[in-house]
Amino acid sequence: MSTPQDLIVRCQKGDTHAYTGLYELHAKYVYNAICRYVDHTGEAEDLLQETFVDAYHAIGSLNNAERFGPWVKRIGINKAITALRNRRLQFTELDTETTILLEEAPVDEEDFEYTMSRVNQAIAELPLSYRTVFQLHAVEHIPLVEIAELLGTAASTARVQYLRARTKVLEMLKEGTYER
Repeated sequence: MSTPQDLIVRCQKGDTHAYTGLYELHAKYVYNAICRYVDHTGEAEDLLQETFVDAYHAIGSLNNAERFGPWVKRIGINKAITALRNRRLQFTELDTETTILLEEAPVDEEDFEYTMSRVNQAIAELPLSYRTVFQLHAVEHIPLVEIAELLGTAASTARVQYLRARTKVLEMLKEGTYER
């Protein structure tokens, strides 16, 4: 059995069978990441295929074989964000006055109990633009400045949308107001 690093070296040498092995190792991981941004199963599957086609063509530029998983996942996330942008999802610019007023409020986590299921339900209830920014920052750990670039908006807008989404998720968890 080949290691992921061996498979990548073989792919870089043009071995298509090795690429099938990489796909089998990483497809579920990438698909789950894409599904956080794209609700339609068929569209997510199409984006997954496009992701691996792009990765196959660019695998020669991958310098560190151990980074293949995060690298291909990032390609998938970028494709999902592009799909959202192509749907003309508007990430509206917010004025700087609003940005200054929003600060991260401290959270007293002892005030409420939560499970991953409840957190996921609360996130799913967010408006799409807030949910996208929240997931990119809180789940994928992408810096807000980079998120703004991905979405074609100002960094202050990404920050405000993240803070509002975070506040809303915490409120829903605290109050139990998300749909069950």
